[in-house]
Amino acid sequence: MLTAKQHELLVFINQRLDESGISPSFEEMKAALDLKSKSGVHRLIGALEERGFIRRLANRARALEVMKMPEGGNFASNNLTRVAPLKESKPQIQIPVAANDVMEIPLHGKIAAGVPIEALEGQNSLSVPMALLGAGEHYALEVSGDSMIEAGILDGDYALIRKANTARDGEIVVALVRGEEATLKYLRREGQQIRLDPANGSYEPQYYAQHEVEVQGKLAGLLRRYH
Repeated sequence: MLTAKQHELLVFINQRLDESGISPSFEEMKAALDLKSKSGVHRLIGALEERGFIRRLANRARALEVMKMPEGGNFASNNLTRVAPLKESKPQIQIPVAANDVMEIPLHGKIAAGVPIEALEGQNSLSVPMALLGAGEHYALEVSGDSMIEAGILDGDYALIRKANTARDGEIVVALVRGEEATLKYLRREGQQIRLDPANGSYEPQYYAQHEVEVQGKLAGLLRRYH
């Protein structure tokens, strides 16, 4: 089922691709749907992507491809105009697009890349290039510490986190320990325990009972400032 806004955005993208062969910018989509911020566009794009209606083309931040259109009442509102199945699409014009679309994501304080510290819930935001983010909801945390330097994660970096409550062994996650402290580590399971591994030979792995560790997201990317 598509919501009214999801359907409206899908039709708009498809029309623009038919007209010019170029997908609209996030600013154009925000204006067309009368949304207040690009984060709303990002959520709609993510929902359409997860349902298989669109896909992002690799290495092109603004490039979207419509995979199918709704048919037979696949809508959340009875007031929507029904759209026929997508016919075989004509080849899109391959015009390079600058990766200049950005969105604001929440910046939730600092996270330890060392001994766990309190994860602060702040009201700030961070502008992030859309090319660094995939589907899903994201937030950012400022890295504090050096325990992940061998994974290329340095003190002062901004970790871009995709919200998730599960992860596979070997993935870098935001782990909330005992409901109070958060840390950025490799997640591994050993029997009835959770092992949080650093990426720095100077630090030892941390062991916890399974109920003491809650996954709050997975590392999706990094931003680094050079002074």
